[in-house]
Amino acid sequence: MSARLDAQIAFLKEADHLKAVLRASRLLDDSRFENSAEHSWHVMLYALVLVEHSAEPVDIARVLKMLLLHDIVEIDAGDAPIHGDVDHAAKAAAEEAAAERLFGLLPDDLQHEFKSLWVEFEAEETPESRFAKAIDRMPTPITNLELGGGSWIDYNVTLEQLDHRVGVPINGGAPGVWGWLRPKLESWFHRNGRA
Repeated sequence: MSARLDAQIAFLKEADHLKAVLRASRLLDDSRFENSAEHSWHVMLYALVLVEHSAEPVDIARVLKMLLLHDIVEIDAGDAPIHGDVDHAAKAAAEEAAAERLFGLLPDDLQHEFKSLWVEFEAEETPESRFAKAIDRMPTPITNLELGGGSWIDYNVTLEQLDHRVGVPINGGAPGVWGWLRPKLESWFHRNGRA
């Protein structure tokens, strides 16, 4: 029992480092950049509120677990902004190594469960992972709309990029949500001469 608790607490202490990983997205009040731990909490809340819009029936508890764990690898691998210039193969390798190290801190049963959830999220092959991936893409466009462009301006993002990088996953897991969001994005890009 003591060895199990030692391992669990070691993982939880390591997970605290996610609070120090800054993302390219700002808070809605524009006071600072958000951190990855805040993002994980917020996308979980999005999933809980928007689950009725999933393209397929999902086990919401499984979705929430995926969203809680999906960015923990950023402790080692850092955040790669969706619109940044990223070497995707290098990023995937760094995240895989991070998953091995971080989940490897846990007792075997939890290590297997958590790593399996992380792999499932990344693969987007189940209803739960497709919905989780869709929801993961939601907060930033909503924040950028509120902030007059936010990181879209910083990264010179086009509507076509949003359609591909944001629209494809949202439409795959929550098409009604994409149907609601897409006209708002198009309107902003046209109004700001960026379409």
